Order: sequence, then structure tokens, then C-alpha cells
Amino acid sequence: MRNIIVYMYERKALFRWFFFGILGAVVLYDITVHRPEEAHFAGDKIYGFWSIWGLVICLAMIIFWKWLAHGFLERDEDYYDN
Repeated sequence: MRNIIVYMYERKALFRWFFFGILGAVVLYDITVHRPEEAHFAGDKIYGFWSIWGLVICLAMIIFWKWLAHGFLERDEDYYDN
């Protein structure tokens, strides 16, 4: 497991472009999907909306949880020594 993590860490740019490629492929796939004539949500009419929405919400959650962890949960190194 450690070797896999080291391998991925050493090739960050490659994996970043790989995952962006997958996101692009999902959006392209969304163009080929049959759309219902009557949309249930406003996003159903926009190509790639749900893929982009998922990416935006995922990034927002990462930012929020990092803010929460650093702002409230993180303690100084000598917190328990006092």
C-alpha cells in the first residue's frame, strides 16, 4: 500500500490530468444521454450540469471541512503538555 501511495505522490501531475480527463469524459457522455422532454429540475436541461454541480459541491465541502478542522479542531503542539 505504501508503494502505491509513493508512486501516486511522485506522479501528481499525471494523476491530476487523468482525473480531469475522467471528469471531461463524464461531461461528454452526458451530451449523448437521452433527455426527457419534460425536465424535473432546471439542471436537467443543461448538458453536464450534474457533473459540474457535483464537482463544485465536492470542492466546497473540502474547503468547508478544512476550515472547520483548522479553525476549531486543530490544537497547538504543546496543548496537552500544559
